[in-house]
Amino acid sequence: MTHIFGEILSKLRAEAGLSQTELGQQLDISNRAISKWERGLSFPSTENLYKLANFFHVSVDYLFTGQAHLKELRLEESWFDRAHTGMTSLREMYKIGRGPSSSHTMGPEKACMIFKSQTPEADRYETILYESLAKTGVGHGTDRIIKETLEPTPCDVIFNVTETDIPHPNTMDLIAYKDGKEIARQRVMSVGGGNICFENSPVATAPDIYPVASFKEISDYCYEHNMHLWEYVEHIEGPEIWDYLSEIWETMKAAIRNGLHDEGILPGGLNVQKRAKQLLYSQHIDESPETRENRMVCAYAFAVSEQNANGGRIVTAPTCGAAGVLPAVLYYQQKRRNLSDEHVIHALAAGGIIGNLIKTNASISGSECGCQAEVGSACAMAAAALGELFYLSMDKIEYAAEIAIEHHLGLTCDPICGLVQIPCIERNAVAAMRAINAVSLASFLSDSRKITLDDCIRIMKETGRDISKRYKETSESGLATLQIQ
Repeated sequence: MTHIFGEILSKLRAEAGLSQTELGQQLDISNRAISKWERGLSFPSTENLYKLANFFHVSVDYLFTGQAHLKELRLEESWFDRAHTGMTSLREMYKIGRGPSSSHTMGPEKACMIFKSQTPEADRYETILYESLAKTGVGHGTDRIIKETLEPTPCDVIFNVTETDIPHPNTMDLIAYKDGKEIARQRVMSVGGGNICFENSPVATAPDIYPVASFKEISDYCYEHNMHLWEYVEHIEGPEIWDYLSEIWETMKAAIRNGLHDEGILPGGLNVQKRAKQLLYSQHIDESPETRENRMVCAYAFAVSEQNANGGRIVTAPTCGAAGVLPAVLYYQQKRRNLSDEHVIHALAAGGIIGNLIKTNASISGSECGCQAEVGSACAMAAAALGELFYLSMDKIEYAAEIAIEHHLGLTCDPICGLVQIPCIERNAVAAMRAINAVSLASFLSDSRKITLDDCIRIMKETGRDISKRYKETSESGLATLQIQ
């Protein structure tokens, strides 16, 4: 295996016209390590495999076999009907960025950055937004983030709300011009959580590093090797993942702290008051422990969600619109039980596995599957993370995540004015409390469950397919039709 890998790496490096030293400098890897890899004397860590695959724009499979296996979306293949046998890194699940929407701001921003780097000679850009990006793009600030990212080159943003023959609800076309002539064009899908896919291109598509894509397979492996979920993550991703998740947790805590001290009105025209601080200090004179838990968890969820709605710095967990659920649950437990950051970060890893499974086998995009894919997924992630925090068995963690998804099935995505405010902020708080309840229920009844987590994820996907487009982030039906004074 190492011999084949070494030959492939040497070939890719030579084709790129790089010396071992130059490649090492590009990837922040020592040239001695690269030399050993190419000679078959050692093998790179998961993190370095990930770096190499991204740098050479190939899949991890290619590094082992030399057979092209580009993760691309072909014209005859529906994005929604993809089949997966593996999963990407948790780095693709937890991403730090600015709100209010991972699909509508973070994804388009990333796509524009890549396209801009590919077309430095362009003197004008044109961007065409379709379906959900077109219908709620103004409320989410999609046009603003696109123009800012492509500056100083001017860009015209066109909202196409009529064309429906597109591969994904969050589809955009990027077009570059030079002296009035088109010089490049890319179609991009913003598929949730800040992730993007270029149509018929491997560009910006992360490789699979997890060899399986079902909870059953992961659970079986963990039982066989006496592992916790967080240990499985380290086994696949290497110990380097903890540095990354440490940064993720610090960002989550900062979003909570900032939100708890913030006051005023959220932008967008709905005149929504920031209420996290109010929840934090609204203690009743004879408040019960149960009421206090509810109030504090909700305050933390409001804090992050309001930071997101205000364009603040948050973590996709799994998306911007659902970013408040997981940190609220974990922050409350950390403060209540005086838990170490290391303990919490292990729980983050367990929650990330659940989010990764949902992203891979169903969707975390509100425009694709409704809010069940965003807040429902976040609730399942929080339930699994809390189960790991309490050292529950694998069966109980699975049951908690399954309960969380099951009772969000069919949840619509119908934000008023396309803003991630009503009902999104309150919905984060409700889901955080539901995650806690799911863990409590699972800890008592896991031996009698009838539904697997994998089954529930599959049903989420089918339900999302059946939900009317009018209720999937288009602001055409449901709560989105209400007039707010």
